[in-house]
This record gives sequence, C-alpha cells and structure tokens, in this order.
Amino acid sequence: MFKGILIEKDEQGYRAAVKDIDENLLPEGDVLIKVSHSTLNYKDALAITGKGPVVRSFPMIPGIDLVGTVEETSSNKFKIGDSVLLNGYGVGETHSGGLAEKARLKSEWLIPLPAAFSPRQAMAIGTAGYTAMLCVIALEKHGITPDKGEVLVTGANGGVGSFAIAILAKLGYHVVASTGRMEQAEYLIKLGAKEVLDRAILSEAGRPLAKERWAAAIDSTGSHTLANICASLQYGGVVAACGLAQGMDFPSTVMPFILRGITLAGIDSVMRPIEDRIEAWQRLADILDTHVFEDICKDIGLDEAINTAEELMSGKVRGRVVVDVNK
Repeated sequence: MFKGILIEKDEQGYRAAVKDIDENLLPEGDVLIKVSHSTLNYKDALAITGKGPVVRSFPMIPGIDLVGTVEETSSNKFKIGDSVLLNGYGVGETHSGGLAEKARLKSEWLIPLPAAFSPRQAMAIGTAGYTAMLCVIALEKHGITPDKGEVLVTGANGGVGSFAIAILAKLGYHVVASTGRMEQAEYLIKLGAKEVLDRAILSEAGRPLAKERWAAAIDSTGSHTLANICASLQYGGVVAACGLAQGMDFPSTVMPFILRGITLAGIDSVMRPIEDRIEAWQRLADILDTHVFEDICKDIGLDEAINTAEELMSGKVRGRVVVDVNK
C-alpha cells in the first residue's frame, strides 16, 4: 500500500481524496518508481476538481509530472536507484500519475534527471518550464533573435508564463508580460519583464489586422487573445501557442498570415519525442539561475494538493506548485 490522490467516478459522483492505494491498482509498465516530488499544474487542477474532462478512465491517480528513483525495472534503459523524470505521455489522464508515493510507467516515457537539478528543482520546472522552453526553441528555430523586437508572454503569472519570461530575459529578449493580475506586476518585473500589460487589452474581439508591434509571442490563452496577437505581429513574426486558458476557439482571419507572413507554431508537450525532451531539459539546465526557483515556486504536501487545486482554478495561485508526495 502507498499514499496518493485517487480520483473516482461512479453513481455517487466525481470525487478526489488522499487514500491508501493498493499497488495492484497501478497500470502496466516496466519501471516501478518511488516518487519523491510531483507538481500541481492547471491540467491536474482540472482533473482533481472535475472542472474539465481530463481523466479518461477511473479510478485515476492524477499528476502529469513526477521525479523519483527506480525501485523495480525489467527495462535495460534504467537500473534500480536511477533518478528519473517524467512529463506528459497521458500520465494522470489515461495512465496513473505522479501525485502518489509510487508510479508504474513505461521506460520509453522517462528521461534521466538532469544532474544540474535536484528533484525539487526539476518539479519546480515541471511541464510548465519544459513547455516554456519548447516555445522558446520554436521561436529560435523560426529566426526570432533578441534584436528582432519585443516578445509578448501571455498568462504571465502562470507556470508557463513565469518560466517563459525568465528564460527569454536570460537570453537577452525584451519581454512584455500580459496578465489579469496587475497587482503581481512587481513579481513579473523581477522575473525579467520590461513591461506589464493588463490582459484586457488583448482579450476582447479585435480587428483582423492591427498595428505591428510584436516580433514574437508565447501564448497560453488562445481565443481572442491569440487572434489579437496574430493581428499585431510584425512582418515575419511568430507566435508559439501552447494553451487555451481563455478558450479553444481562434476567431481570426488569414490576413496576418498572407499579408505579413506570420507563423503560428503549435507546441505540444505531452507526446513530444524523447530527443526534443532531452534538448529542452539540457537548455533549461544551461539557462536557468537557481534563484528563479525560489521566485516562482511554492511547496506543499500531498494532503494540501486538493485544496490548492481549487485555489489554482480560482486564479489564486502564482507560478509553480511543487508537491512533496512523502510530506
């Protein structure tokens, strides 16, 4: 038996609770991991609260991120005692995840924990920081260099936004942050933003083409915000789209694409090939200063995760939440 969050759905309804879980409940996999830390992402909060159709089978242990040590394995990729890291691959949705003391996973989903990071630091980064790095890499591959102009980051107080600002600023970009919590502007400036905008400026219906401003953008909101970003990109600009916090619709036109030659780069972190994951984590190790983790990260125990998920859904959580599953 081990402790973890279990989501159940039956005639009694949808519920999540911290429980003692039988190891036999874990799905198939060739690696059994003793988990040390996980995270609480927006997707995890949707799963725990039931406010989004994240979980595909029940019962389910949520948690799309985890780090821990190999306890048992039949794979030749890892040995007992190895420190490993996981992001995505449907874990916490269709395969039991990281918000528990143990996880059984497929070895091809795992990468070694980068030597530059402690387990806690790796989870402070988690899917959010890893996704932010994938977005920055996409901008770089499309020729966006610091001299091109301003780079907009939406959802700036969230995990992806916070890390995107820190990464871009360290690389020398002029970062403008967009947020619905202007009272957190000082936090965003400390991360490296040069300017902070109220999200209302971008979140309403806009014109098909607007005045050119942004060289590039990293957007985790979608809907009208993404449409307005596209309308105001400079000629040849790029937006890396990785989320839908405002909505999954995209009320835009082809005009920015065919008149200004812009690029909309979709960023998926869930099924990303292992080679891309290793590249992103190595770049994170090369770029990030350790003080960033203290600015961005909040630590909780497993027993606090359900209440914190409700706070996250209410917009009361800033940055990243690391869960010590043994606390």
